[in-house]
Amino acid sequence: MTSVCDFRHVTKRFGDAFALRDVSFSVKPGQVVALLGENGAGKTTAIRILLGLLTADDGEARVLQLNSRKFGDEIRRRIGYVPDRPALYDWMTVDEAGWFAAGFCPLGTFERFLQLARKFDLPGNRPIKALSKGMQAKVSLSLALAHEPDLLILDEPTSGLDPLVRREFLESMVDIAATGRTVFLSSHQIAEVERVADTVLVLRHGRLVLNERLESLKSRVKQVQVTLDAVDTAPPPLPDPARLLASESFERRWQLLVRDFGDAQQDILRSLPGVLDVQSRTPSLEEIFVACMQDSANATWTIDEPVAMP
Repeated sequence: MTSVCDFRHVTKRFGDAFALRDVSFSVKPGQVVALLGENGAGKTTAIRILLGLLTADDGEARVLQLNSRKFGDEIRRRIGYVPDRPALYDWMTVDEAGWFAAGFCPLGTFERFLQLARKFDLPGNRPIKALSKGMQAKVSLSLALAHEPDLLILDEPTSGLDPLVRREFLESMVDIAATGRTVFLSSHQIAEVERVADTVLVLRHGRLVLNERLESLKSRVKQVQVTLDAVDTAPPPLPDPARLLASESFERRWQLLVRDFGDAQQDILRSLPGVLDVQSRTPSLEEIFVACMQDSANATWTIDEPVAMP
């Protein structure tokens, strides 16, 4: 399957500081892909390199099979982009903004903008500066979608929005992906991203530490609570093929985040000497994200191989 956008061993420095270190990933069509990370992890830098607004020091980025370094203008014409702070002419009305933007796009763009604006209950004759931040975000999304791009890139688009607007905004991404288009979404709203994402990428200090389909991640990673018969005792070894990702102790209890831990491994662990009880559950994406952010020599996260570029 042809990828929509790719990073291949991309590194970016600002002076002596690394924003991205040897990052590789591929985004497939028809998915909602969430790019997660703490402030300063490199999320916005990655997006700006994809758009051709920044040049990587090493490696290569492609969008719609176009080299981002060489064809940034063409890429930005063909995709939809919603930044965290949309640049809108706020003295224009909603409909005037759509009419103005449509002048740079194919025929029919203004009509589609009007359809989207009405879908989002935007008042066409109201100046943009008189709209709430949530409604301005909907104007920006309508502008980004009106020319029917195959790829929509959003950089923290729901920052500062109230919870209901944020949820409505993110859930509209599912409808977009259902039409075969792709959404590449950078966000801090991990709990809400979990509702819409197909694939999760996590950046930590400029390195990609997780790249996996959310369905696979949630089915293979478990939060395991082990209760021991003594205080200050190390947790027992995990039975194969289980792998420890993160751990935390509470007197006689250990909270373990474990990959590939099923009923058979739970029964074996429960039968070991000194183990009183073992309980497991599926963790939230936020719990998995927190584990990714922790320093742990034992952590081993799956990184998908990127699609080879010709």
